[in-house]
Amino acid sequence: MDGSDKCGVIQMDEAVVAAARALDAGDPLGALNRVALRDDAAALALRGIAMAQLGDLVRAKALLRSAVRAFGPKEAVARARCVVAEAEIALASRDLGWPTRSLEAARKTLEANHDRRNAAHARHLQVRRLLLIGHLDEAERLLDGFDAAPFPPASSAIHELIVAGIAMRRLHTKAARAALAKAARAARHAGIAGLSAEVETAAHLLDTPAARLIERGEARLLLLDEVEALMASDALVVDACRHAVRDAGHVVPLASRPVLFSLVRALAEAWPDDVPRDTLIERAFRMKHADESHRARLRVEMGRLRTMLRVFADIHATRRGFALTPRRATTVVVLARPVEDAHAPLLALLADGEAWSSSALALALGASQRTIQRALDTLAATGKVRSFGQGRARRWMMPPMPGFATALLLPTPLPID
Repeated sequence: MDGSDKCGVIQMDEAVVAAARALDAGDPLGALNRVALRDDAAALALRGIAMAQLGDLVRAKALLRSAVRAFGPKEAVARARCVVAEAEIALASRDLGWPTRSLEAARKTLEANHDRRNAAHARHLQVRRLLLIGHLDEAERLLDGFDAAPFPPASSAIHELIVAGIAMRRLHTKAARAALAKAARAARHAGIAGLSAEVETAAHLLDTPAARLIERGEARLLLLDEVEALMASDALVVDACRHAVRDAGHVVPLASRPVLFSLVRALAEAWPDDVPRDTLIERAFRMKHADESHRARLRVEMGRLRTMLRVFADIHATRRGFALTPRRATTVVVLARPVEDAHAPLLALLADGEAWSSSALALALGASQRTIQRALDTLAATGKVRSFGQGRARRWMMPPMPGFATALLLPTPLPID
């Protein structure tokens, strides 16, 4: 979070200018030494940004709101800058329900008043929020045509981090590596240690397992570039990360059809062998003891699955069950998450090490807050997550899952119960 031009006064005194420069350089303590005892609007704004850089987000938010009130109604640009800073705090604290219209209005105000740097920062915050909730198309549209070259190194580094984040989720690893190399150079030029650490963390994702390949009964971990190569190969892929079936030319989404996906995954894991009917019934319907009604339902669901996959696969009955036969592909594989859990999508988000609210998790996963809360309570009972705070201030987090890029292949919305 930078401090350049955030105070918004026309004639800034020397202490305010020095504090803003200290924030730009990633030195919040140096900034506080200059304005800690002042309560004018510009100082309040800079103090808020400094407290945010130090991690006291609650205090930072209160200071920025005080700054907004302290600025007069005619100081629209200064108020807009404070809104942008508050939006950045909301993003850092995973308050994804923060009013996005306020940020959009602030960005337009800054653009109209030729404050291109802070307007660009507002745009980057909008895109980063969209990335967190999995809205890649909207993120790309908002970033389309935007040129970060004229901006300072810190802004350029953030821009390239966003470009890399989109590329990784699109499985364009070459583009992601190029963007991260640019981000690393810009971060070094900016001289901000925290920014360089963020770039290093993002680059590490490309060298950690992103998925698990299951083929002919054997499993192995894949890096993201290996996942990209798999998607471009002649294999028929049952994608358990995004709940879809795909080959090089077609994709059939099954996220809204969990029974059909369970069936096709069972068939793919057994390929080229068939799967017994009782096994399919147990996996798809969660019934250990099958009767004739379950077998009848299995025939109906297999008919539906056969219709949906007819472009690139056939499903035929055998003496003991059903088997999958690809039409063009030379092999059938399952792409799964590195570690599978009943609440895997929820854990994938929490694995970033940040503190999330249940409402933000619900928004990111496209589920109800009540469903998310039940899942969190279950995970907390087993020690997988922990919470702090009370009421609306309650936040949930877990340590990062070591060695796995868990969230890169996570789609939204995705049912988790």
